[in-house]
Amino acid sequence: MFRSKPNKTVSAIGLWCLVCLSLLVGCGESTTAEMIEQPTDLPMVSVVNEAITPVGTANPTTTDDYAGTADRDLVRFSIEPKLGDLDAMVDRRVIRVLTVYGPGRYFLENGPKGVVQEYADKLQKVVNEAFKTGLLTVQVAVIPVARDQLFPALTAGYGDIVIAGTTITEDRETQIDFTIPVSKPLKEILVTGPSAPPIATLADLSGKTVHLRLSSSYAESVKLLSDALVAEGKSGIQIEAIDEALEDEDLIEMVDAGLLPWAVVDSYKPQMWREVFTRTTVRNDLVLREGGRLAWAMRPDSPKLAGFLNRFLKDNREGTLFGNIIRNRYVRDFDWAENAIGDEELSRYRSLSSLFQKYGTDYGMDPTLLAAQGFQESRLDQSVRSHVGAVGVMQLLPSTAGDKNVSIPNIDELEPNIEAGAKYMAFLKTRYFSGPELDERNGSLLALAAYNAGPGRIRRLRKEAGERGYDPNLWFDNVEIIVAEQIGRETVQYVANIFKYYLTYRWINAADAERAAARRASGIKTTP
Repeated sequence: MFRSKPNKTVSAIGLWCLVCLSLLVGCGESTTAEMIEQPTDLPMVSVVNEAITPVGTANPTTTDDYAGTADRDLVRFSIEPKLGDLDAMVDRRVIRVLTVYGPGRYFLENGPKGVVQEYADKLQKVVNEAFKTGLLTVQVAVIPVARDQLFPALTAGYGDIVIAGTTITEDRETQIDFTIPVSKPLKEILVTGPSAPPIATLADLSGKTVHLRLSSSYAESVKLLSDALVAEGKSGIQIEAIDEALEDEDLIEMVDAGLLPWAVVDSYKPQMWREVFTRTTVRNDLVLREGGRLAWAMRPDSPKLAGFLNRFLKDNREGTLFGNIIRNRYVRDFDWAENAIGDEELSRYRSLSSLFQKYGTDYGMDPTLLAAQGFQESRLDQSVRSHVGAVGVMQLLPSTAGDKNVSIPNIDELEPNIEAGAKYMAFLKTRYFSGPELDERNGSLLALAAYNAGPGRIRRLRKEAGERGYDPNLWFDNVEIIVAEQIGRETVQYVANIFKYYLTYRWINAADAERAAARRASGIKTTP
């Protein structure tokens, strides 16, 4: 179903720049340059020296990111916070899920994977079926943030749902709403390592120091225990704040290495890592909280969203067929040891980032956007060949690379392939989608659409968008509507995927750098 009137309120709608991909890539049988039209009278590429304007900064925890700036062209992907209930989210065509990046929960391995991504995909399917959205679907976008930013970002409107293994507590219930529980009752327990002194009961923590993320439910539990010890005339527990970028598995690793004597974690988490951290002792007899339940979180006063999610979870949470399949896939049967070693997909991106940086800079294209395009095309795999002969990371046809406007030989080799893709994108953007009426970002988005569907077709549909009252200089919710109507979902999804991968690379790398710095500061060795 298409909107019957032009979009005149683009500047009012936004999604903050941590948006992560919510759909696995897939553009049918065709790939980019296989479908590109090859005009014969086109001039050589003129280099544009200014890259696409970044959407936000590289630090997701800064005040500037929360403030954001109005991006009138990015209806679904700009950085203005947005509030409202489920109906407003459906109208914006985005439901934003806040989570924390990490193995099992949300990670990259041949596309986004993990418990959160599985639930996002399932929720997206159910939402679109319920609201009969047609070709222009509501997308459920996963946004990784630091753990202490989950609830502030939610209440400020930078996300709509938190799915991050959060425990329902009385303190949290004064600030946010929770869905029905999604887990069985849990225990918060102590794990000890080789540097721990003997400890028989929780009372032995009197006068001792416990390192915690202050945003965690564990901090509440330890404070309650400390208050109880003080009430008994004993010394309280010294709570030492630890970097919020460190996850429970990092704390377990620190305990295992003797950097910390103990840590408080949910009882199921040490079991995941039992084959990795072999010097950790799980003290199921030392329970700080019992009967806690995990749930999804949302802003207060969202009755429509709450009702929809509760119905969804009754059919899909742990204990249902779908919930048990997902739990077994990412908890019981997940290879935590293998995933602790490294992420192949991120490693591949890092290994190629210097080439994208070089040729993106040379040809005036955003290097991260080019990398995201390469991921959409081939998963950054140079060995990929399509059934029509498109080659390598950027899936270029030899005829495209050999055209006078690109003229890059040997695209069966990695570096020339990336250079040819960058040069062809710059050519499309400069030749067809530049000028005072187009900003850098929309010029790049239209060039991406042309890379997939052909520049002549996108130019015609851009003109038609203007004739029908849409803004021909805005891709999202304007030109893309006409493209979806005339071509179908493929090109629209192609551009959306790349843009979300672009943001994913920016923000996951920033979060990864923060976490690596926190681990180094805490004395955890980082595998190169």
